[in-house]
Amino acid sequence: MEKLIDESVQGAALLLDKSIKNSRKLYIESYGCQMNFSDSEIVASILAAEGFNTTDRLEEADLVLVNTCSIREKAELNVRKRLEKFNAIKKNKPHLKVGVLGCMAERLKSQLLEEEKIVDMVVGPDAYKDLPNLVREIDAGRNAVNVLLSKEETYGDIAPIRLHSNGVTAFVSITRGCDNMCTFCVVPFTRGRERSRDPQSIVQEVRELWNKGFKEVTLLGQNVDSYLWYGGGLKKDFDKATEMQKATAVDFSDLLRLVAEALPKMRIRFSTSNPQDMTLKVVHTMAAYRNICNHIHLPVQSGSDRILKAMNRLHTRVEYMTLIENIRNIIPNCGISQDIIAGFPTETEEDHQDTLSLMDHVKYDFGFMFTYSERPGTMAARKLVDDVPEAVKKRRLEEIIALQRRHSLYRTKKYLGKTEEVLIENSSKKSDAQWMGRTSANTVVVFPKEGYVIGDFVNVKIMDCTSATLLGNAVGLSENN
Repeated sequence: MEKLIDESVQGAALLLDKSIKNSRKLYIESYGCQMNFSDSEIVASILAAEGFNTTDRLEEADLVLVNTCSIREKAELNVRKRLEKFNAIKKNKPHLKVGVLGCMAERLKSQLLEEEKIVDMVVGPDAYKDLPNLVREIDAGRNAVNVLLSKEETYGDIAPIRLHSNGVTAFVSITRGCDNMCTFCVVPFTRGRERSRDPQSIVQEVRELWNKGFKEVTLLGQNVDSYLWYGGGLKKDFDKATEMQKATAVDFSDLLRLVAEALPKMRIRFSTSNPQDMTLKVVHTMAAYRNICNHIHLPVQSGSDRILKAMNRLHTRVEYMTLIENIRNIIPNCGISQDIIAGFPTETEEDHQDTLSLMDHVKYDFGFMFTYSERPGTMAARKLVDDVPEAVKKRRLEEIIALQRRHSLYRTKKYLGKTEEVLIENSSKKSDAQWMGRTSANTVVVFPKEGYVIGDFVNVKIMDCTSATLLGNAVGLSENN
């Protein structure tokens, strides 16, 4: 629930440069959050070495893979509809093989492979290195499955093929799994316990991206603040580490510093943070380096202490607001965004009002807001009754969204008359005559193209705004070019 889901790219087919050595065609769709799209880059890299070129034409495919998400019900329903279509195509194309990857694969392995018989291959999020063996199994006419969750696997030794990239921004995974057992979330059961990548492999990947012309990276994890490298192994086993391992351990603040100092002109973002784990050491590190962006995505989920406890969120309302105040004292212009769930089981009108009042206190720059969707296998599904009527959930969500829009406009208006550094990412969706980029605080800016190009850092004077977008005029290249 805490990972950001970009609805505009859900189900997009991946298309990469072809290798003349490869003779087979891979069609791969991704659903869910950035972690899934990042994993698809790893899968594409592994299968490219096994003779597969990608295609965005389903009728050309020899192998169809769907990288799935179990966090929201909508994503699962979309995947099931796609699997039905793929199986219809298989009737006229017997050699076509269909596989399911990722979180949904791990959770529904028996149902998809044995009961419904709608796929040939099921591959969990820790088993991608086994894909060459699994493909050989299905080539031989046998079903293939590997959904074992690993204590070590982080794919730090695989150079991902960048998919759907604008050549400017990229995601770099730093952790896998999660130890925070939020009752609404299926991630700990589908991605396993938390483990971190070797920091030097992360720095090297960011350096390679810089050498290829990328200007911004987002360090990605289910909970980046829990990053902890002490030579390998699970975070929960850190207390068993040697004194030397503990003395030389690298936490998330240390990692940020390593990346910022190694690539001083590379913009650095991160997602997602957890209020219970975020330290002021991280915030002070952000403030110390110009190339670490002043934006924190800090999911709150609810403003009610009672609901937070039911969600097993290990922070209180007061602790959360105190963290926000400390962040703004250290980085006054820091953009802060949220995730909020409307209609969690047993949520009363008073609980809902607590969420609205917390939003009024924080006044987030933007947010990601959903109604509660019960996910099978979670603690909430096992222990709590989904007792808030859908109409009430919808009404509460509408009130949350309306309030967020007012707060977003309040935040964007504060930029009027100021000059902000913007990294150009793409043409504006509304006008090919304008560029689109983002400020350090992650606010979208649109301005006339003039002579600038994608990848330029441009100083833009803000002249107007909506609740979601700043409108301005470029006044020159920034010193970061």
